[in-house]
Amino acid sequence: MEHNGWADERFGAVADAFARNYTAYPELGSAVTVFAGGRKVVELWGGVADERTGRPWRQDTAVPVFSCAKGLVSVAAHLLAQQGRLDLDAPVGRYWPAFAAHGKEAVTTRMVLGHRAGLPALDRVLTFDETAAWAPVAAAIEEQRPLWEPGTAYEYHGHVFGFLVGEVIRRITGLTPGAYLRTAVTGPLGLRAWIGLPAEEVAQRAVLVEAAGRPPLPPPQSLLTRIVTMNGALVFPGLDEPRGWNDPALLRMELPGAGAVASASGLAGLYAAAATGLDGGPRLLGAEQVADAVREVSSGTGWLGFDAGARWGSGFLLDSAFRPMLGPRSFGNDGAGGQFAFGDDAYGVGFAYVANRMVGHGDGRARALVDAVRGCLAS
Repeated sequence: MEHNGWADERFGAVADAFARNYTAYPELGSAVTVFAGGRKVVELWGGVADERTGRPWRQDTAVPVFSCAKGLVSVAAHLLAQQGRLDLDAPVGRYWPAFAAHGKEAVTTRMVLGHRAGLPALDRVLTFDETAAWAPVAAAIEEQRPLWEPGTAYEYHGHVFGFLVGEVIRRITGLTPGAYLRTAVTGPLGLRAWIGLPAEEVAQRAVLVEAAGRPPLPPPQSLLTRIVTMNGALVFPGLDEPRGWNDPALLRMELPGAGAVASASGLAGLYAAAATGLDGGPRLLGAEQVADAVREVSSGTGWLGFDAGARWGSGFLLDSAFRPMLGPRSFGNDGAGGQFAFGDDAYGVGFAYVANRMVGHGDGRARALVDAVRGCLAS
C-alpha cells in the first residue's frame, strides 16, 4: 500500500510497520502520528475514508474513536485537579450534591476514573433523545444504586464513566465536557479531536466498516450489552443503523465515554500536550499530576469475572501485556475500532493510531506500531 506523509529518519520503522498493516490485516483507511519531545516525528495516512465513494483518507481525516474519548475526559479531569478545582479523592457529592444518595455518598471521582464506583450501567432505560439531552442521564445517575460497595471491586464503566466525570466537569466549569475541552484544550491548541462533532465536520469524517467475523454482542439483557448500548438507547456498533456509530446524530451528541471523533494528529497532539507540551509550549499536565494519573487503581479480575490483563490508573490504561506501551509513565486509552492513543512523559512521546475498519479479536494493528516506536526509541 502506498501511504502518504512522512517519518523522521530515526522513525522509519514506524512507516514500515504502517505499510505492513495493510497486508497483515484487512485495513481500509488509517493514520498514525507520533510526537517526540513535543515535535511531530511521524505523520502517516493512507487508504480509503469512505468505502462507498472511494473518498481517500487525508492528513486531517477524523474518525469515530469510541472509548479513546475516555482519554480526553480524563485529561480534562486531571487538568482541573492540577488547578486545584477538583479533588479526585473528595466525594463526588461535594461538586454534585444530588449524586450523594442511594449508597453513593462515598463515591469519589477517582473511583469512577478507576472503574470502581459500582456504576457500570444504569437501571433506568433512556431513549436516544434523552441520552443526547444530557440532563436525563445525570438524573438517572443520581437515582442509581451501586451494583457493589464502591471502591471494593472494578468493572468497565462504559458510558457512565463519561457522563459521571463529565457532569463533575460541568458542575465545576459550567461547561459540558466537550465544550470544556474545546475551550480549554483542543481549541487553543488547534487539535482535531471532539466530544460532540461539529456539524461542518460530519461530511468529511471517515466512515466505519466492520471486518468479517466480528462476534455479536450477548443478549440485550446481559450487563455487558447494557454497558455498551446504554440499555439499548444506542446500537453497538450498529454502523449503518440509526443510533449507531456512523449516525451523524450520535456523533454530534456529547457521548463522553465512547463518542469522540478525532484525527491521529488530534489525539497524539492531546497526549503530547499533556506529557511534554507542543512545540516548546507548556505541558498541560505536570510531572506530579502524571504521577497521580499512572498510579495503579484497578487490575485483575473484574466484577463480571473476567481478567483481560488490563491495568488502570486514574482514567487511563497503563502499560501491561494486554496493552503494551513504553513503560510505567505511559497513560492512554483504546477504542473498539482498534484505535489507540497514549502519552509518556519519561520518553516524551504522544502517539495515536486511528482506523475505520473495525477488526475485532486478534487486532494487532496498533500494537505493531507501538512496538516499532519502542524499537526506534531504543536504537
